[in-house]
Amino acid sequence: MLSRRYRFHSRGGVRYTYQHGKTIRHPKISLVYCVNSKNKKRFAVVVSKKVLKNAVGRNRIRRRVYELIRAELPNIKKPVDCIFVIYGREVYDMPFLELKKLVKGLLTEATII
Repeated sequence: MLSRRYRFHSRGGVRYTYQHGKTIRHPKISLVYCVNSKNKKRFAVVVSKKVLKNAVGRNRIRRRVYELIRAELPNIKKPVDCIFVIYGREVYDMPFLELKKLVKGLLTEATII
């Protein structure tokens, strides 16, 4: 699991990232990101109730994506705010290596890695 120091702590930062960030879309996941001035790396994973009705499933998706972010954290050099928005229920059943490839591809396309 990703350490608390690398996660958002308030809705203000998330709102700022949504308003001023750039978006990279994929049919299952999108990445909203912007460079921050706080010299910190912060991440969030958003899973809507429309994706999965039960909280257990949404939290499982969130934990899986946070684990992938934690593994890629040493490769991220610049201070950036990233929000991963999950759109597809397929992420719940997706093999871990395929999900890893998807998340790493989004980070690479955003030139964060």
